[in-house]
Amino acid sequence: MKKIHIVGIVMIATAIFLLTTAIKDTTTYATFQDAIESGSRVKIAGQLSVDKEMVYQPEINPDLFTFFIKDRNGEERKVVLQAARPQDFELSEQIVVTGEMKGDEFWASDMLLKCPSKYKDEEIYIRSEKES
Repeated sequence: MKKIHIVGIVMIATAIFLLTTAIKDTTTYATFQDAIESGSRVKIAGQLSVDKEMVYQPEINPDLFTFFIKDRNGEERKVVLQAARPQDFELSEQIVVTGEMKGDEFWASDMLLKCPSKYKDEEIYIRSEKES
């Protein structure tokens, strides 16, 4: 086999790997009910419930932040984020959390904050160091 053929095969294999990895990350947004039914890792988009308790105690565990969100069906659940609390968290228009249901709580390892237009549609992406 010539070197050019080997290089071509490696490039095709790499492209296939990258495409399959990208497809996994472009899932549609689920609801809490979908997360319960599937039992697997999903992305949920929702609104922060500002009237509910938010708990972040960095002196005890800097990688644990809990809050409540409402999904697109209006169902409200507690979210346990396995990362630090982001700055200006309460100002976000929409929150996208990635994780899975554990009992009545949604355990998230990743979070994407969609900020108001005054921040020029900036997005803040939080990824757990445990996932990396």
